[in-house]
Amino acid sequence: MKRWYSFFALALAALLMFSLVSCSSGSNEKFINTDVTGLDYAKDFALTDHNGKPRTLADFKGKVVIMFFGYTQCPDVCPTTMAEMANVMQALGPQADRVQVLFVTVDPARDTPQILSQYVPAFDKRFLGLYGDDAAIAKVAKEFKVFYQKVPGKTPGTYTMDHTAGSYVFDPQGHIRLFVKHGQGPEPLVHDLKILLS
Repeated sequence: MKRWYSFFALALAALLMFSLVSCSSGSNEKFINTDVTGLDYAKDFALTDHNGKPRTLADFKGKVVIMFFGYTQCPDVCPTTMAEMANVMQALGPQADRVQVLFVTVDPARDTPQILSQYVPAFDKRFLGLYGDDAAIAKVAKEFKVFYQKVPGKTPGTYTMDHTAGSYVFDPQGHIRLFVKHGQGPEPLVHDLKILLS
């Protein structure tokens, strides 16, 4: 009986030591981007991907998800962001297969599934474009507190869209974790994704 008690006590002590080591090593890793863990919005969406498949956040459980709101005719912010995301995927190497980038259009009138299917995977074949009707996009934008507004052009078809330029990042369990500001380059995001993927 004493032998079993001693074994149990040693095993428990070892487990506690391992737990302490795990906690202390993890606490040294800090996010570079804005930590929004526990945010009470940006919890889910219901849209359709550019292949015609209905999508919600639950479809990507087990992956880190990065969501960016933009439009395909955007002259600067959107292609720059998507190119940065492609560089992030390249830098992650094999870990990139556990990351899903989602491009949500704020211009559903022009961003048809066909256009999204050409534009979004051109940056990385794993990227998905998401769309919906005006009401669906408005609902998701409201849930994510994303601003977007049409800016008239010289002709009805040449308008631009003002929109929030940051991205949201979810951990593999589907919890919101980060807000990524535009224009930081890929390195800070690569750093933070490695934490979430570890």
